[in-house]
Amino acid sequence: MSSIRVLPELLISQIAAGEVVDRPASALKELLENSLDAGARALSVQLAGGGMKLIKVADDGGGIPREELALALARHATSKITSLEDLERVASLGFRGEALASIAAVSRLTLTSRRAGEKHGWTVTASGADVSKAAPAPLAAGTSIGVRDLYFNTPARRKFLKSEATEFAHCEEAFRRIALSRPEVAFTLQHNVRAQRHFGPQSLRGRIGAVLGEDFHAGALELDESSAGLRLHGAVGLPAHARASRDEQYCFVNGRFVRDKLIAHAIRQAYQDVLHHQQYPSFVLFLEIDPAQVDVNVHPTKTEVRFRDARGVHQFIFHALNKALAGAVAGATPVRSTFAAPGIAAQPIRQAAMALGTAEPMAFYETLFRRPESAAPLPEAEEAPLGFALAQLSGVYVLAQNRDGLVIVDMHAAHERIVYEQLKGALDRREIPMQPLLVPVTFSTGALDVATAEEHAEVLRTIGFDIAAASPTSLIVRAVPALLADADPRRLASDVLREVREYGASRVLTERRNELLAAMACHTAVRANRKLTVPEMNALLREMEATERSGQCNHGRPTWHQVTLVELDKLFMRGR
Repeated sequence: MSSIRVLPELLISQIAAGEVVDRPASALKELLENSLDAGARALSVQLAGGGMKLIKVADDGGGIPREELALALARHATSKITSLEDLERVASLGFRGEALASIAAVSRLTLTSRRAGEKHGWTVTASGADVSKAAPAPLAAGTSIGVRDLYFNTPARRKFLKSEATEFAHCEEAFRRIALSRPEVAFTLQHNVRAQRHFGPQSLRGRIGAVLGEDFHAGALELDESSAGLRLHGAVGLPAHARASRDEQYCFVNGRFVRDKLIAHAIRQAYQDVLHHQQYPSFVLFLEIDPAQVDVNVHPTKTEVRFRDARGVHQFIFHALNKALAGAVAGATPVRSTFAAPGIAAQPIRQAAMALGTAEPMAFYETLFRRPESAAPLPEAEEAPLGFALAQLSGVYVLAQNRDGLVIVDMHAAHERIVYEQLKGALDRREIPMQPLLVPVTFSTGALDVATAEEHAEVLRTIGFDIAAASPTSLIVRAVPALLADADPRRLASDVLREVREYGASRVLTERRNELLAAMACHTAVRANRKLTVPEMNALLREMEATERSGQCNHGRPTWHQVTLVELDKLFMRGR
C-alpha cells in the first residue's frame, strides 16, 4: 500500500474541474456568472467547435486590477465573500473561487481586463499549472476571457464529450438561462463566426418572448405574488399549452437558475388537477427570498439549494400558482391567453352568475335540467367572457358569441369540470349532501366489494353514499351525492368501492381524493347527444365563468376554444 501524500495543486484543480466543468456549457455558465457579478451591462460570447475549441466571453463590467489577475486564477480566491456571515447571506452568483482555477487547469486560458480610468488593459495566460506574468494588452473597459482547447491535458475527460452540435446545444441552453435571468443586460452569441442570438436590454416580458418565442406567449399567464418576505413572479403556461417534455421549465432563485425538487413538487401539485397524462407545464418563474433563508452552497455547480423554511416556500409557490391557474380560465381564452394582462376579474363573473341565479350548485342544476322553459335576464356582454349561446352542434358542442367572436364549448368536458369543482368544495366543507333514492338499487357483486362497503361505511357517508350489504354477494345503494343524482347508482357505487378497496380509505380522502371525485363527476356530466335549450346552454356558460379551472376538464383537455372575428375573416378572405 502506497503512503499518504498531499496531491499537487494542478491535480487538485483537475479533480475539481470534473465537478465544476463537466462540459463546455458548464465553463460558459461560470464565465457568464462572473461577468454578471462584475456588473456587466453587455456580454458577448464567441464559441468555436461547440465550445471545445474556443469559449470567449467579453463584458463591460468593472474589470480586475493588474495585481489581481494571476490571483483570480488561484483556487479559492474570490472577491465575493470574506467570512461565514457573507457565505450565509451570499447574493452573488459565484462565491466559491473554484471556477476559473478549474477551467485554467484543463485548458489554455487567456484573461484580459481593464478597469475604468486605466490607460490600457492587462493580460495573463494560463496553461495547466503555468500562469504568465501580467503584460499590457489593448482592451476597452471590462474583462475578456478566452478558453481554448478544453481538456487538452485530460484526454480521458475529452473522450466523454459529445459531437460539436450536441455540445453547442448545451452551451446555447446555458446562454438562454443566463439571458432569461437578466433581461436588463444585453447578450450576443456567436458560433463558428456566425451570429446565433442577440438580445438587447428589455423588459422581462420582452426577454421571455425573445428567448422562448411567440408560442410561449400564446399560452402564458403573468404571475406576481408576494407574501411573508417571498415574491414569485414570471410567466406560467396554461394547461392547454403543456408540452411532452420539460424543455421549457426555468426556475430562478434570487436570479440563480436552479433545479430544486421542492420547487418542482410544488409546481407539479399546482398543475395536477389540470394536466393531461404525461404532459409537462411550461414556465419561467423567479423566486425572490431573503438570502439568509436559502443555502446555495450545496453543490459545486450551484444549481441546488436548500430552504430554511422548506414547507413555507412549498406552500407559497403552490398557492401562488394554484391561484393564477384557477383565476385565469374564465377571463382569458385558452388559445389567445394574454401574457401581459391577467384575465377578467372574478367579481363581475360572479355577479353575472348571481344575475342568472346559478351561483349556488343546486340552483344551477335546477336551471340546467329541470326548468328549461324559463331564462333569467342576461348580463351585459362585458360581464360574460364566454358570451351567449347561439346553437348546439352535433349534440356535443355549444356555439356561443362573445365580444371577440365565436366560442366553441365541449359541453360534457365543461360540465364535468363544474361538477368536479363543486364536489371538491363540498368535501372540503364536509357538506356533500345525500340524495336518498326513491327506489334503492340492489346489484350483485363480489365478496370483496361487500366487505369494503361494510368496513368503510363511514368513509362512504363522508362522500355522500349510503351503501350496505343486502346479502353476502349483493349490495344495496340507498343514497348517492345530491350532485350526482342523475348518474347510474350501480356503476357509480362500483367505481367508488374499487377506489376505496385499491387505495384504502385514508388515501382516498387525501392523495387520491381528486382522482375519486373526478371519476364521480364524469358519471354525472351531461352526455353527448343530450339536446340543450338556449337557456340551458347560457346557464352552462355562466357556471363555467364562475368555476375555477373551467378551461380544462378533469383530464386536462380544453373545455372551450375561441375563434376570433379576425380568424373568421381570414377563412372567408374578407377585406382582401
